[in-house]
Amino acid sequence: MALIVHKYGGTSMGSTERIANVARRVAKWARAGHQMVVVPSAMSGETNRLLGLAKELTPAKPGADYLRELDMLAATGEQASSALLAIALQAEGMPAVSYAGWQVPIRTSSAYTKARIDSIDDQRVRGDLNAGKVVIITGFQGVDEDSNITTLGRGGSDTSAVAVAAALKADECLIYTDVDGVYTTDPRVVPEARRLQTVSFEEMLEMASLGSKVLQIRSVEFAGKYKVPMRVLSSFTPWDIDINEEAKSGTLITFEEDEQMEQAVVSGIAFNRDEAKISVLGVPDKPGIAFHILGAVADANIEVDVIIQNVSKDGKTDFSFTVHRNDYARTIDLLKDKVLPALGAADVLGDAKICKVSIVGIGMRSHVGVASKMFRVLSEEGINIQMISTSEIKTSVVIDEKYMELAVRALHRAFDLDQVVSV
Repeated sequence: MALIVHKYGGTSMGSTERIANVARRVAKWARAGHQMVVVPSAMSGETNRLLGLAKELTPAKPGADYLRELDMLAATGEQASSALLAIALQAEGMPAVSYAGWQVPIRTSSAYTKARIDSIDDQRVRGDLNAGKVVIITGFQGVDEDSNITTLGRGGSDTSAVAVAAALKADECLIYTDVDGVYTTDPRVVPEARRLQTVSFEEMLEMASLGSKVLQIRSVEFAGKYKVPMRVLSSFTPWDIDINEEAKSGTLITFEEDEQMEQAVVSGIAFNRDEAKISVLGVPDKPGIAFHILGAVADANIEVDVIIQNVSKDGKTDFSFTVHRNDYARTIDLLKDKVLPALGAADVLGDAKICKVSIVGIGMRSHVGVASKMFRVLSEEGINIQMISTSEIKTSVVIDEKYMELAVRALHRAFDLDQVVSV
């Protein structure tokens, strides 16, 4: 008997019919002798609906009190879907109980809308599991030290599920989505994209950080830190599929490199439309400049991605970086109001119509010329590179957003990602 965590996304929970199918699938696993914990997202579209209502009432410049209430509101979506799933399981004759994050409790920081998990108390959950119940825990949320409800940010249910699996020392965490695994790139952009049977933790971490929407990056970080076995698979396969076949489907995220992985120089192409570039022009080229600029941005709880500092000329330099597009206007205002006057910089410029395209692969460690091939392919397509960022197993470029799909298709073809790797 294994302890298994299932996570279901909003599409999988999108109607009472789909919730009933999730219940039948979970009941099948429970009847096979497994202890089951389920972490569902809110029903598809529900979180957007709730946040839309709040936006209609939002003051011009909402403050921290508003963010607290936003978390209170958004958390109700998962509470509803969890209760509905418990009811559906009970209708299947399967004992089940649902808990909100604060009831477990899942302890988090107090950063509303972007909270991070500090700890999970597993005592109550283990008691129910030992009593033969399926336990359902709301995804995406927890409670801070002052008993305020917090949320983990969009996609946070993935993180909740992996964190719960880590706390319970689960045998495996199965992430059920509306796709049947991790692909070499988004099949909606490249129809020839191929599903990967396995992907390394490091590759998945890079893909998630670079824009792949299959898993939230913090869920992959949790999996890596606590060595939680993870599998991404589809919730739209028939619920009565043979359990052994289901347990081997999708894409396994592994912590061991094997010979087959080594054969693929590049495993996938990731992209992110949600970025914006900001350049601070004419700043003094002296120690501490990067800290003064990025420290102020970090203090505002704004995450920075690609960073470039240009060559100094006449004691001045330009400093460029990217942020999430949702933080673009706020970052520009912050720099103009606080940083520009303090540093005596010439100007702050921004571009919200850029994107990031990345190649990822463990094989890049042992192969030379991979980045140059990427640059050549983009050059042949007439695509100008604005910024470059690299690590051992990835190379990312910032380009004009209008060229994104062209770049992804060209790179996917150039690195033969539509070809099945022979073993």
